[in-house]
Amino acid sequence: MARIAGVNIPTNKRVVIALTYIFGIGRSHAKKICESASIPGERRVNELSDQEVMQIREMIDRDYMVEGDLRRDVAMNIKRLMDLGCYRGLRHRRGLPVRGQRTHTNARTRKGKAKPVAGMNR
Repeated sequence: MARIAGVNIPTNKRVVIALTYIFGIGRSHAKKICESASIPGERRVNELSDQEVMQIREMIDRDYMVEGDLRRDVAMNIKRLMDLGCYRGLRHRRGLPVRGQRTHTNARTRKGKAKPVAGMNR
């Protein structure tokens, strides 16, 4: 099992798909990494040599912010907004949708389970 950026990469999947298991690397970044490392897209992780795995690992460490560093950066950005007291920060603080979605109906993912309110059964 290959270990890149502190994540165990699944061995039986294609390299492009397996790299997306790393937080901060999506399909497009995974394709770019494979192209620059000259690894064909249909290659499986268990078919990679140790040299290729090292090459991918070094490329990710050098060019991308992933996993812990990226999570910390995102959390710090949200904390900064909350400390500023701007509108987006207030929405984060209250646990409501941040990007302008409606809240009269829907928004259950962000607001949590519906709380019953007295007198609302019309």
